[in-house]
Amino acid sequence: MMRRRRGGVVRTVGRTAVIAGTASAVAGGVNRRQEGKAQAAQQKDAAAQQAAYDQGVADAQPAPPPPPAPAAPTGAEADTIGQLTKLGELRAQGILTDAEFEAQKAKVLAG
Repeated sequence: MMRRRRGGVVRTVGRTAVIAGTASAVAGGVNRRQEGKAQAAQQKDAAAQQAAYDQGVADAQPAPPPPPAPAAPTGAEADTIGQLTKLGELRAQGILTDAEFEAQKAKVLAG
């Protein structure tokens, strides 16, 4: 004769609950360990990036000063340039011939 065990369903449900609880605990431990490793890796990367930035800032040299501005023409130079410009305009308009332009230019440059 076959004997029936009492509480078969209850026993099966209890066993399933224990197995599920154990699996959850193990999975939770694995997840915590993986998260801890990921967080440690992020902190290490952040520290390395900060060190690289700090090194780059320390290695950076100040920019060289800008070159000095060209000196403005003095009064006499500005007057000479103005006269030559006027002579060039007169020649372009046909008022002065090339020979007259060259003669006037020589006078202006001679001073």
